[in-house]
Amino acid sequence: MTKQIMVGGVPVGGGAPVTIQSMCNTRTDDVEATVAQILRLEAAGCQIVRVAVPDMAAARAVGAIRERIHIPLVVDIHFDYKLALECVAAGCDKVRINPGNIGGEDRVKAVADACRGRGIPIRIGVNGGSLEKPLLAKYGGVTPEALVESAFGHIELLHKFDFDDICVSLKSSSVPVTVGAYRLMSEKSNYPLHLGVTETGTPRMGVLKSAVGIGGLLAMGIGDTVRVSLSADPVEEVCAARDILKVSGVRREGPELIACPTCGRTRIDLIALANEVEARLESVDKPITVAVMGCVVNGPGEASAADVGIAGGDGVGLLFRRGEIVKKVPQEALVDELFELIEAL
Repeated sequence: MTKQIMVGGVPVGGGAPVTIQSMCNTRTDDVEATVAQILRLEAAGCQIVRVAVPDMAAARAVGAIRERIHIPLVVDIHFDYKLALECVAAGCDKVRINPGNIGGEDRVKAVADACRGRGIPIRIGVNGGSLEKPLLAKYGGVTPEALVESAFGHIELLHKFDFDDICVSLKSSSVPVTVGAYRLMSEKSNYPLHLGVTETGTPRMGVLKSAVGIGGLLAMGIGDTVRVSLSADPVEEVCAARDILKVSGVRREGPELIACPTCGRTRIDLIALANEVEARLESVDKPITVAVMGCVVNGPGEASAADVGIAGGDGVGLLFRRGEIVKKVPQEALVDELFELIEAL
């Protein structure tokens, strides 16, 4: 089990539930736009949010933003340690930084001292696109081993100044490299891990890459907090993260739909039926599994683990519950009967 840090009032690691993060794409110095976006992210289920701090105007906006939101605020700092100090003084809840890229050790010490004084953790954000040149030369490119060695170099630098309130991310745009890095890091340390595949692109492929990378790691018991990185509205990142947590079995919330892929035995428009059920399930918040199967021959058997389900036939279908047939229903009434059963659960 990883050690635990506190990001504001949200525990990360140490057996705490896996949390969902996102990052604003507004200008941070535009307080109104940034707050509005964060409130939308909160409504979507975001639990920790990050903002970019490229200059002092952005840093000075952090306090005003923090006062108007309800989830912990993380600041993303590169190169200028004074920006981190300004954000810490303004009341941020976590600092994302690479200690090696903000200058001399006296500057690292200043950030570490400021964060320690306020009980603010630091995320060491190692990224394949910004690995140190000696490591790239040593390993012949971006590899899991290079990412992990970079992380430990930054950890040792913070340790030098008696700071260990640390979370680590090791992101690459390559799913295999990312997965390999997190697996190796989990074997070598107990720091809480912030999972993510970086620069995944637009939602179609981005969600797939993130599901494979983040979901695969979560299924192995690796990871304490996640951010799905998409070239899209950040709200889509949160929705994708919630789905990944559900699919990987880490979080149980709301209904899960399972449906067969159809075959030559299917005598109903199963695709339309599944889409109708999925749409109507959006208003259901019970943590149940609902099955939509294509035939009555083996539908209830294949979906016996589902809480409720329907199996289509030729003009008639079956309504079943945990594999046991409840009754036969005319095809046109299948969905309505299904939702009556769901309401009764």
